[in-house]
Amino acid sequence: MAAVARMAAAVVCLPSSSSSSACRAAPLPWSRGVVVGVRRRRTVARAARRRGRRPGRRGLVIVDEFAGQYEEGFEDVHTEIMNYFTYKATSTVLHQLYEMNPPAYTWLYNYVVVNDPKEGKHFLIALAKERQDLAERVMITRLHLYSKWIKKCDHAKMYEKISNENLEIMRQRLMETVAWPTDDTNTSETAK
Repeated sequence: MAAVARMAAAVVCLPSSSSSSACRAAPLPWSRGVVVGVRRRRTVARAARRRGRRPGRRGLVIVDEFAGQYEEGFEDVHTEIMNYFTYKATSTVLHQLYEMNPPAYTWLYNYVVVNDPKEGKHFLIALAKERQDLAERVMITRLHLYSKWIKKCDHAKMYEKISNENLEIMRQRLMETVAWPTDDTNTSETAK
C-alpha cells in the first residue's frame, strides 16, 4: 500500500464509461518506470469497425490522483540525491584507485560495468558482499562529498536558477508560438 501512495499516478477513465473496469491508473508525465495505458472498450471499437467507421476518439478524464501532492514529502528526491552521491563517490574512488592501486581499479571498473552505481543502496550492498573494503571507501567518500556539497549549496541561488530557467523556457515557447507579421502584409495593408 505504501508503494501505491508513493507512485505518481492518476486514475483515468473514458468519459462515457460508467463501469470501473474501464478505469485504470496511468502515470503522470514526469513519473518514471510505470506502465502507461488505459484499457479501451473493445466492444465499442469492434462495433465501429463492423459498421465501417473508425472508433471515435475521446479524451481522457482525470478522476482522482494518487500521490503527487506537495504535502506528502520528497522521499523520492532524497533517494535520487543519495543515488547521485553514490555515483559521484564511485567515480571519485575510481579516479583515486587508477593512480594508487591499478589492480583494485581494474576490479572496481569491471564491477561498475556490470552493476550500476546509480542504484545507490543496492549497488553498495552488492559491492560490500564482493569487496567490503571498496564498499566502505565508496560510502565514506559519499558522505564526504555530501558534506562538501551541503556547505557550498546556496538554496536561494538554486531557487533563482530554477525560476530563471522556467522563465526562459516559457519565453522561448512564446516566441515559437507567436505568429509575427511579415513585412509583405504590412506594406500591402498600408497601400490600400
